[in-house]
Amino acid sequence: MLPFGMGMPEFFNMAFGVADTTLTWWQMSLRAVVVFLAALAIIRIGNPRIFGKSTAFDIVLGIMYGSLLSRAITGNSPLFPTIVASLVLVLLHRALASVAYSMRWGSVSDFLKGRTITLIKDGKLQQEALRENSITENDLKEALRKQGCTDLEDVHTACLERNGDISVVKKKE
Repeated sequence: MLPFGMGMPEFFNMAFGVADTTLTWWQMSLRAVVVFLAALAIIRIGNPRIFGKSTAFDIVLGIMYGSLLSRAITGNSPLFPTIVASLVLVLLHRALASVAYSMRWGSVSDFLKGRTITLIKDGKLQQEALRENSITENDLKEALRKQGCTDLEDVHTACLERNGDISVVKKKE
């Protein structure tokens, strides 16, 4: 039995402010708890990489997901439809990631996740790649130093990875 002889719709309205135009502090707090638990469950359904150091594909989902769920907490969007829309976003991300993983869809993967770009090849700077990606020689040298390289001649390859990091493969001695 619900408190004070209320039916389920009245209880949800009182607890979550479902039909209200303004929310009390405790309705917003209760919404925050529900959204947090729902968001955690939804993320478990998605890929663990969603909020790791990832590609633009993952970052876009993170921004949209956070923005959407914050609207549910503040009452700018309806609570339960917003949670469902968040689930749809995460399932879409998972589906597109699966498509991108497929070998038959290489161009889709490049579009969704980006592609690796060679910045140094056999100790030689790839000037056009640097220019196209707005990477200065100083940016590249900093990345090399962080990975223990002080001379371009010691580098077999350096690549701009899909997540924005620069990876370095040293020449064998």
